[in-house]
Amino acid sequence: MLVIKNTPDFRIEIPTIVTIGTFDGVHLGHQKILNRIAEIKSQTGLKTVVLTFDPHPRKVLFPDQKDLKLLTGIEERLELLEKNGIDIAVVYPFSRHFAQTESSFYIEQILLKQLHVKYLAIGHDHRFGKNRSGNLETLVDYSRRFQFQLEEISAKDIDQIAISSSKIRKALEEGQLDLANAYLGHPYFITALVVKGKQLGRQLGYPTANLFLENHEKIVPANGVYFVEVDMEGARYHGMMNVGMNPTTDNNKVVKLEVNIFNFEAEIYNKHLTVRFLKRLRNEESFKDLEALKAQLKRDEAACFNLISEYK
Repeated sequence: MLVIKNTPDFRIEIPTIVTIGTFDGVHLGHQKILNRIAEIKSQTGLKTVVLTFDPHPRKVLFPDQKDLKLLTGIEERLELLEKNGIDIAVVYPFSRHFAQTESSFYIEQILLKQLHVKYLAIGHDHRFGKNRSGNLETLVDYSRRFQFQLEEISAKDIDQIAISSSKIRKALEEGQLDLANAYLGHPYFITALVVKGKQLGRQLGYPTANLFLENHEKIVPANGVYFVEVDMEGARYHGMMNVGMNPTTDNNKVVKLEVNIFNFEAEIYNKHLTVRFLKRLRNEESFKDLEALKAQLKRDEAACFNLISEYK
């Protein structure tokens, strides 16, 4: 996949099929649109283009809204778009100045001149331009004048339950991992750096990789114990992960990310790994002593091993 990013100055010289959006999470609703432009590609032979934005528009337009967390960073978003077969991804730098762009300039300069659009597929209720003045009617008018095909993917076509990134974020925050993954169409994942911890897991017989999430905008699922899949340096493992404050052993109220990787013993400090959350096992609990904690970890491990065949 060709990626054009960090510049508003570009031009695609060949006719294209374009769709537009932030695509946070690249969930099933997004995938419906991506599948549709893939169908158009099979009929026309034209290249598919996703126009997306970074930073997330809400981060720019509402800078005081500190509680917005994202399902995917831009590199994760690009990875998922590539997996969905997109030919070209344009990451347009979103700014307050760009937000004031008139809808006519947006269509004429970006869609027609820079993206060379011949087919445009948009999600339902797509708005754009200054004060979100551009809408479907605006695009219909321009499509007739400049002879490009326009198709709106309705909410009903996407799913009877209007899937949205905000619903997925809410599900993750509430511990509804099965629902979040069902909406995503793939397991929720994080990529993090392995750092040194207290090494208490070793004493319990369950050594853990302590993770530092460098992307502070990335949403962390609700506190609890999870069955996970771990990718590292081209290899894939299963494991169990705790998200939480370790109330049995710690009192600093800091949320920690710790993963016990099954059948793995190598030192991996300062390496990055990707964790996919497959199943939420239980809430985080406080135990009366380390022996009680160890007994529960043994039960968690058994539950995870019972799930492996289901998630292969």
